[in-house]
Amino acid sequence: MTKGFYTLLIAQFLSAVADNALLFASIALLSKLNAPEWHEPLLREFFVIAYIVLAPFVGPFADALPKGKVMFLSNGIKFLGCSLALFGLPPLYVYAIVGIGAAAYSPAKYGILTEMLPHFQLIKANAWMEGTTVTAIILGPVFGSSISAHDPYFGIAIITLIYLLAAGFNYYIPKVPIDHKMPKRDLISLLKDFWHAFTTLWRDPQGQVSLAVTTLFWGAGATLQFVVLRWAGLKLGLDEQSATKLIAILAVGIAIGSVGASMFVKLENAVKVLPAGILMGILVMGMILVESPEVAAVVLFCIGVLAGYFLVPLNSLLQHRGHTLLGAGHSIAVQNFNENIGILVLLGIYTLMVHENLSIDIIIIIFGAFVSISMAVIYKLYLKHTKTNC
Repeated sequence: MTKGFYTLLIAQFLSAVADNALLFASIALLSKLNAPEWHEPLLREFFVIAYIVLAPFVGPFADALPKGKVMFLSNGIKFLGCSLALFGLPPLYVYAIVGIGAAAYSPAKYGILTEMLPHFQLIKANAWMEGTTVTAIILGPVFGSSISAHDPYFGIAIITLIYLLAAGFNYYIPKVPIDHKMPKRDLISLLKDFWHAFTTLWRDPQGQVSLAVTTLFWGAGATLQFVVLRWAGLKLGLDEQSATKLIAILAVGIAIGSVGASMFVKLENAVKVLPAGILMGILVMGMILVESPEVAAVVLFCIGVLAGYFLVPLNSLLQHRGHTLLGAGHSIAVQNFNENIGILVLLGIYTLMVHENLSIDIIIIIFGAFVSISMAVIYKLYLKHTKTNC
C-alpha cells in the first residue's frame, strides 16, 4: 500500500467519526428541542435525499477532478452544515446539508481506490477502508453521545472542528490521473450519462447481484441502527449512551467479518458469501428472545461478523465491475443512488411503524424476515442465471 493510501485512510476515519458522532449529537439536540420520537429516523431520511437527487452529478464531478480535491471540497460542505447548526439551524436541515457533502464525498472516497491500486489489492484495500470506517462507527456514536450529553451545541462544535481536520488531510492526498472525464457537462448529457451507467451496471450479471445486495445491506443497516437503539431502551432498559455501546459492538463484529473476508474470499468468489446474509436475517429475528445486555452483545457481534463477511467482497466486486465498465466515480454514484433509495424506503417504513406504535418485537421479525428472504431470492436468481449461461 502507498503512503497516499494511508493519508486517505486518516482523512476517511476523521470524516466518518464526525458523520457518526453528528447523528447522535443531532438526536440529543432533537431531544432537547422536545421533537417527536419519529423525527430521529427522519434525520437519516434528510441525509440520504442528497445521495438520490445528486446521483447523476456527483459521479461525473468525482471523475472530472482529482479525487483528493473532491473530498476536500466535500468536507468543506460538511463543515459549513455543522457551523450553521451553531447559529440555530434545525437539526434536520443541518443533516441535509451535511448529506450533500457526504454524497459528493462517497464516489471520490471509493473511486480513488481503483485509481491508486491494482485490482488484486481491492479486497484488501476495501477491508482497510471498511475497517477504518467501522472503527469510526464504533467510536462515533459513543463519542457523539458523550460530548453532547449535557450540551448538544458543544458536541456539534467539536464535530465541526473534526470536519475541518479531515479536510486538511484530504488536501495532502496525492493527485491521481483523471478517470473517464466527460466531454459534455450540460444537464441533459449528465442525466443521459447517469442512465447509461445505471442500466449498464444492472444488466451486468455480477454488477446486478452485488448492486442488489449492497442496496439491501445499507438500507437494512441504517434501519438496524435505530431498531437497536429502540430495542435496547424498551426490552433491555438501557439509556441512550449504553445503547450506543451495543451499536459499537455490532460495528466491531463488522470489522472482524471484513478482515475475515479479506483473508479468505477472492474477488472471483465474492457471490458465494451470500448465505451469510441469509443467516444474518435469522439472527436479527432472534433478537426478540434476548432479555439481557450480555446476550444482546453476543448476538449483535455475530450479526456484525456475518454482515462484514458478505459486504466487503460484494462491495469490491461492484467497484471492480463498475471501474471496468464505466469509471470509478460513475459506478459509485450509481451504487450510492441505489443504496440510498434502499435506506430511504426501509427507514421510511420503520418511521411509519414507529409512528403507528407497532411493537418492537413485530418490527424486528418483519425486518429480519425481509433480509433473509431477500438475500435468498437474490442468491437463487443468481445461481439460476449462471446455470442458464453455462
